[in-house]
Amino acid sequence: MQRIYASSPEEARKMKYLYHHSGIETRHSVVPDYNLPAREWTFYSPTENLEPFPTTEQRMQWYNRCAPELGLRAIHACLDGLEEPAAITHLITVSCTGLSAPGLDLQLMEALRLPTSVFRSSVNFMGCYAAIHGLKWADAICRSEPNARVLVVCVELCTLHFQSEATMDNISSAMLFADGAAAVLVTADTDPRKGFRLEQFHSEVSLQGKKDMAWDIAQTGFRMTLSGYIPDLLQADFASLVDRALTRAGLRRGDIRHWCIHPGGRRILDALGQSLELPTGALAHSYSVMRDYGNMSSPTLLFVLKRIREALADDDDSYIFAGAFGPGLTMETFIASVV
Repeated sequence: MQRIYASSPEEARKMKYLYHHSGIETRHSVVPDYNLPAREWTFYSPTENLEPFPTTEQRMQWYNRCAPELGLRAIHACLDGLEEPAAITHLITVSCTGLSAPGLDLQLMEALRLPTSVFRSSVNFMGCYAAIHGLKWADAICRSEPNARVLVVCVELCTLHFQSEATMDNISSAMLFADGAAAVLVTADTDPRKGFRLEQFHSEVSLQGKKDMAWDIAQTGFRMTLSGYIPDLLQADFASLVDRALTRAGLRRGDIRHWCIHPGGRRILDALGQSLELPTGALAHSYSVMRDYGNMSSPTLLFVLKRIREALADDDDSYIFAGAFGPGLTMETFIASVV
């Protein structure tokens, strides 16, 4: 970013200021160029302005090579000691940073040696809230098929889509987004190990914000629109959405002990904490995931959920409220109980 966006010492100082206040300390990428001298680059052209800039086709080639490997690592971490891959009956892949057909679902099916009859489907181009959409689908399957074992896999390679034009949208996206993968197993039966029971889903769209968060395909990769008004829009709308979701479930805010909120950015977490009047520390896991990984789009919420799970006390039988948001402006939520 310093090389491409900082055209003067003043711009360089602004860049450092933004990074210092981002709340992010570490991010990961499948592109090694970001940590290598220009002579060793394999993704970008080793020129002052990165020209010729990688095309969408080149970025998709990297996605098709790197996404299955990262997804497999997440799957093995998820299933380790819990289930054998051969037991999986349904596979749902989630991604908005790469598209092809046959795609990630078939690549993972082959790598895991799943039966060719396994149910496969994909949630594509929904952005940061897509993990909840995948969980909602998995929950519906399990409620209709008692023997279902649904594997939901989120893989995002956001750093493939770095853009060279120094717009605020591009600068914000390049500062926030990172690569990552997460997998979760959803079953209809009750496992004695500590986990969660999905209770209810609720989603709404705030159409006044549909132009403030968008994701479209350009010649040089996927291009993000990320308005500075998003925290204000969420602060105005999210608390009332939460209350409507809780009312549907017969609950109140006081019944929620754990808040699993997508860390879309530091300002967003600050705004939502104030809107919901949450006590200090209520969003600690969201802040810590953002600090350690940045915003990985769809997998990020599952990283937060994992940290909540690891911190649960043995006698904890409380409720969790989870929420994420993305293009639309779409707000997806679910309520889960600890089992």
